[in-house]
Amino acid sequence: MFIMKRGATGFVSNVIRSFSTHHVNRGVSGNVLKSLAAVVGDKNVSNSETVREQHGKDESCHKACPPDLVVWPNSTEQVSEVAKICSAHHLPMIPFGAGTGLEGGTVALSGGVSIDMKNMSDIHSFHPDDFDATVQAGVSRLTLNEHIKDCGLWFPVDPGADATLCGMAATSASGTNAVRYGTMRENVMNLEVVLANGTIINTAGRDRRTRKTSAGYNLTNLFVGSEGTLGIITKATVRLYPLPESMTSAVCTFPTAKAAIDTTVMVMQCGISIARIEYLNDTAISCANRYSNMELKAVPTLFFEFHGSSVGIEQQMEQVADIVAANDGSDYEFAVEMEKRNKLWKARHNLYYATRAWMPNHNTYMTDVCVPISHLAEVILSAEDDILKNDVKSTTVGHVGDGNFHCSMLMTPDDEDQNRTVVEIADRMARHALSLNGTCTGEHGIGIGKKNLLTVEFSEDEISVMKSLKSTLDPVGLMNPGKIFI
Repeated sequence: MFIMKRGATGFVSNVIRSFSTHHVNRGVSGNVLKSLAAVVGDKNVSNSETVREQHGKDESCHKACPPDLVVWPNSTEQVSEVAKICSAHHLPMIPFGAGTGLEGGTVALSGGVSIDMKNMSDIHSFHPDDFDATVQAGVSRLTLNEHIKDCGLWFPVDPGADATLCGMAATSASGTNAVRYGTMRENVMNLEVVLANGTIINTAGRDRRTRKTSAGYNLTNLFVGSEGTLGIITKATVRLYPLPESMTSAVCTFPTAKAAIDTTVMVMQCGISIARIEYLNDTAISCANRYSNMELKAVPTLFFEFHGSSVGIEQQMEQVADIVAANDGSDYEFAVEMEKRNKLWKARHNLYYATRAWMPNHNTYMTDVCVPISHLAEVILSAEDDILKNDVKSTTVGHVGDGNFHCSMLMTPDDEDQNRTVVEIADRMARHALSLNGTCTGEHGIGIGKKNLLTVEFSEDEISVMKSLKSTLDPVGLMNPGKIFI
């Protein structure tokens, strides 16, 4: 059990307050509203309370802090003009994609203008021979995959939700396929970004889309994971991959969580080229059974997916079967047909909603950490033991092939003691991961929920460098203020 360190108590109180506090917005003058409407059109500006509430939250348990105004630009040039107006009037700017984030990244802590990118929905260019595509900020991953599938290509980074690709870049998202195909950090080749003062830049140079470069600083990866605090991403050029010749999914169960996780580590150590390997604990399986009409045994379980040739997949499955047997796994079943595979992975992707449906009148605190896979069993078992000892209802799932897992803990909205307990569990889990050379977030980002933990993961000097970059690009602090840094 990891003890809460000095200073963490105040952090816990702040997080709990963020579940229920609406921050006071400063308001936008009529002249500013008219100026913005002149850029994007009257129908693309709204100060409706309902619209503002929708844009002041994401899928986390942090309560909505609405912006003062929402705008829907139609082009990069319009985003640039909006930024110039906001900069001139010192108005905060909060980029908004699909609203599927989990750390309060779109919460408008200081009011300001929410810049909704949904109207920028063009696939700007597609180069099948070069395996890349450039998309505007409103294009989602499913939209891109539907557009390119007839060319035998796909974009495999899959966080579960149908998030926008530029939003995924902003949070350095990953998901179930990351163990084979990598995260957004490895799959973004270039970004078009509007800075706080309206300047438009291309992080790898205008229209550049090479597979590698040694020219200049790596500005692309500076903006990947910046959570809207450095600029507004308006286009992304991403890598594409050939659709696999064959895909097969598998499920197997284990007597203990340790046996399931040990299997994962052994599969990775044997160099088996697996596409997905996901861990679900017993409560996660029970929720999936109820929500997705599955009939799986409610015990620690691994979901696998294999990509490649039929012969290659058969060899991989046999290798995994031997490892599963060595760890007392059972019920090793395969799904080759697309319908069965889709049902299995839909159930996995819907686990967050399945957890919420378990106790509908509760809030869901979802957190993630990532560790070197040799430490994965220790951290997951410790977290599950902490959750059990504190009598918290929770599910655990993980992209365990790359050491990343998530706990979704349920809490009664008005029970401050229970809310505090949940936040403390999440804090201990993150600190345990950090003590084992891990990170406090593998894919959700820092947002407003993990700002305190950033100061544990990075030294004061390292954070000072980050803040210097931030103040160079955004000297007034208008880009998504109140996120990442304390």
